[in-house]
Amino acid sequence: MLSIVAQSIEVLLFVSFEPLSEEKLAEVIGVSQKSIKESILELADHYEKFHGLRLRKVSGGWKIFTAPNLSEVVEALSNKETHSRLKLSKAAMETLAVVAFSQPVTRAEIEEIRGVRCDKVLETLLSNGLIRVAGRKKGTGTPLLYRTTDKFLEIFGLSAISDLPTLDEIQEMYSSEDNEGQNEGTEKHGHGSQ
Repeated sequence: MLSIVAQSIEVLLFVSFEPLSEEKLAEVIGVSQKSIKESILELADHYEKFHGLRLRKVSGGWKIFTAPNLSEVVEALSNKETHSRLKLSKAAMETLAVVAFSQPVTRAEIEEIRGVRCDKVLETLLSNGLIRVAGRKKGTGTPLLYRTTDKFLEIFGLSAISDLPTLDEIQEMYSSEDNEGQNEGTEKHGHGSQ
């Protein structure tokens, strides 16, 4: 049976819409952060062994998620409503990627990278809470600077922006996918090794 602290953490994470930090959990429950860390491990282990839920650290706090192997079951029930609430166009996803990898970044810098205007796309990302204004750039015109938000981290399952892959890692992923695709193509056409 779970300790009372682990049960308290479970209830708080269940009712909270936002990830909860260890500091916040310790403050609300009235125990030390060490006790919180131990109880999070206890709860995570319990979920792993007996439940279809998992604890994950995202956006600087803890949140309850569905176990990855059960995601299809959840999608079947929700009819993908959860994922369809936030539909972004290709332009919005590209712009969001530029902001995520270049932040803080100005509209002009985004447009220079993408090669097209992005006023409306930035408005969409701002209204969906995925990016925020993070001050102004010093210099001529003092343009607005944009950054991603905690909501961005939460939606993409990141604990911090540093969890994003580096450019080298992305290029490596694409080159390994290309190699796999080429190997499959040669094997299908009988040109692979025998």
